[in-house]
Amino acid sequence: MASGKPVVRQVAWISMIPQLAVMIILIVVCSMLIKPYELASCIAMVIYLSASLLLRNLIPHNHRSGMRLVRSGNYEQAISEYEKSYAFFSEHEWIDKYRFITLLSSGRMTYKEMALVNIAYCYTQIGDGRRAKEYYEKTLQQFPDSEMAKSALRMLNSVSNAENSAE
Repeated sequence: MASGKPVVRQVAWISMIPQLAVMIILIVVCSMLIKPYELASCIAMVIYLSASLLLRNLIPHNHRSGMRLVRSGNYEQAISEYEKSYAFFSEHEWIDKYRFITLLSSGRMTYKEMALVNIAYCYTQIGDGRRAKEYYEKTLQQFPDSEMAKSALRMLNSVSNAENSAE
């Protein structure tokens, strides 16, 4: 079900290694406790998937709420949710830093970076280019390699330059 809103999911493939290790450990533990092996493997995978869904839905709940609000076009409320997400992951940086284990997430972008970029995106959608630019610049201050912030900032600057030269 496409929402018409841009979504980018970059995967940090190296983070899959610890996740595979967690899966293997679950399979070994379950196979020691449960026979036959096939049943143990299935139970281990169900445990892993359940934990993954639970962690991704409970911990970054403000981020997910912001995503739902963006899909429905409610950008002002989405900004508030992304700000809460940014505050949470700023306070608990270790969760974000080790998200490949703490959230079983293999996303390349941190939740803090995503929150800042999403806030900026929401400001562009409500027509506040100045605030959007501020948040993209803030993103680049904290995450200098953020390609999303760089390209969005270039686009905002080119639109601004085009408007200034048209006047």
